[in-house]
Amino acid sequence: MNIEARKLSFLQEFLKVQSEEIVILLEKLLKEKKSEHHENELKAMSLKQFNDEIDQSLIDSDNEMLIKASELKDKWN
Repeated sequence: MNIEARKLSFLQEFLKVQSEEIVILLEKLLKEKKSEHHENELKAMSLKQFNDEIDQSLIDSDNEMLIKASELKDKWN
């Protein structure tokens, strides 16, 4: 069974669940496992890449290529 078929099968079973406790446990497990998977996928940045990104940020700042946090907040609200 491929991943798509497994997800569909899981969803069908999940939709049959009537216990809020089970739903809460599954939500918690999903959140934990997604977080673990994400952490395992992260790769350390090289010192050169880190310094290059700092340099680019300084260039962007000098060229006023910035977006205020308040503007981003307003955009996503």
